[in-house]
Amino acid sequence: MTSAQTRERRTAAVRTDDGAVLHVTIDGSDDAPVTLVLAHGWTLSQASWDDPVGRLVPRIAAGELRLVRYDQRGHGRSTWAPADDDPAAVTIDRLGLDLGCVLDRLAPSGPVVVAGHSMGGMTIMCLAAARPELFGDRVRGALLVSTSAGELGPPPGTAKERMARRFAPGLVAAAVGGARVIEGLRRLTPPESRQHRRIVRGLLYGADATDEMVREGAEIMHATTVRAFAVFYPALGDHDKRTELAALARVPVEILVGTSDGLTPVRHSRALAEALPDAVLHVEPRTGHMLLQERPQLVVDALGRLLARAADRVTA
Repeated sequence: MTSAQTRERRTAAVRTDDGAVLHVTIDGSDDAPVTLVLAHGWTLSQASWDDPVGRLVPRIAAGELRLVRYDQRGHGRSTWAPADDDPAAVTIDRLGLDLGCVLDRLAPSGPVVVAGHSMGGMTIMCLAAARPELFGDRVRGALLVSTSAGELGPPPGTAKERMARRFAPGLVAAAVGGARVIEGLRRLTPPESRQHRRIVRGLLYGADATDEMVREGAEIMHATTVRAFAVFYPALGDHDKRTELAALARVPVEILVGTSDGLTPVRHSRALAEALPDAVLHVEPRTGHMLLQERPQLVVDALGRLLARAADRVTA
C-alpha cells in the first residue's frame, strides 16, 4: 500500500484574520500533485459534499489528489468571529477572505482547484475579486455549482427592494434574538416528518430526487442554527460580483445548474457563462438546487476535467 492509502483523514482548525475558527477536513497525501478545495452552501456544511467525495476516494487513495473541505463560518463546526455579533458585518465578501485563509494555511504551494456550491460558489467569486493574484498560478480551475454572481434580491428601486431594506435588519435581529424559541419550534417538525421533507423537496430538489436524498439534505440543513439562516439571508441579497469576475476568466471554469433550481435559477448560471465566455456551462434536466446529491457523478466528471487540466500544467 502507498503512503497515501495508509494515511488517515485528519482535521485542522484554521483561524481567520478576524478571529473565526474554521473546521477543516483533509484527505490524502500532502505531496499529491493537485489539491481540491470544496466550499459548501448556505445552511449546509461540508457534509453536503459527501456524495461526490465518496466517488473521489479511489483517486485520493492512489495519491492523485489531496482534498480539503471546510465548514463556512457559523455553519457546521466552525465558529463566528467576534465582529459577527453585528449581523450587518457578515458578508459574502468575508467568506471569500475566509477561503483565502484556508488556502494560505493548508495549500500554501502547488496547484489548487476550487469548487463551490451555491453560497460556496459566491465565496469563490469573492476570493477572485479580493485576491486576483491567486488565480492562474495557484488556483488553476474552478467549479461553480448552482450559484450566482448577483441579483438574488428584489430588483433595485422596486417596492420590494425598499421594503427589504427597511425591514430586513429588524427581522434578522428578531430571529437571532429569538433563536432559542425558534429552535424549539423547529424541533416540532424534524427532518423525518413528512411535512418537513415535503417543504424541503419543493424548495430544493428536482423530479428525480429520491426520498433518501431529501431526508439527508434536510438533516444537514436542520443541523444549521437559526442564526446562520437569518444572518446570511441579507448577505446573499447584497452579493454582487457581476463586474468582478476577471480573475476567474484566467482559469478553466465549469458551471453546473439544474433546470428546476428555484434558489439560483438557470438564468444566473447563463449570466455567469456570458461573463466568462470560455467557461463550460451544463444545464441538467429534472434536477433542483442540490446537484451535489442529485447528480454526484456529473459533479465528479466536471471536477475530473478541471483536475486533469491543472495536473497537465504541472507536468508540462
